[in-house]
Amino acid sequence: MNHPDFRVGGKIFATLGWPDTQSGMVKLTPVQQAAYVQSHPGMFGAINNGWGRRGATSVHLKLAKADIVMQALKDAWMNTAPKRLISLIQDE
Repeated sequence: MNHPDFRVGGKIFATLGWPDTQSGMVKLTPVQQAAYVQSHPGMFGAINNGWGRRGATSVHLKLAKADIVMQALKDAWMNTAPKRLISLIQDE
């Protein structure tokens, strides 16, 4: 695919430019997804497929607020990172 993705431990936790150049995606849990969509409905939306039902969440970049997207990226990273890596940053 021709869009940048962001990985930790070899797994994608976010992308830019998918499904179009005006969007990105963060890999949240379904509970996190529901909270972001409810709190910021124009900024976040559930992706309408199997991945979306498992938490893949679109980010509408024109409406995005940096601090909110940063928190979603942190959540997505924590959801995806290997436990050993998470333990390294939590021990600090």
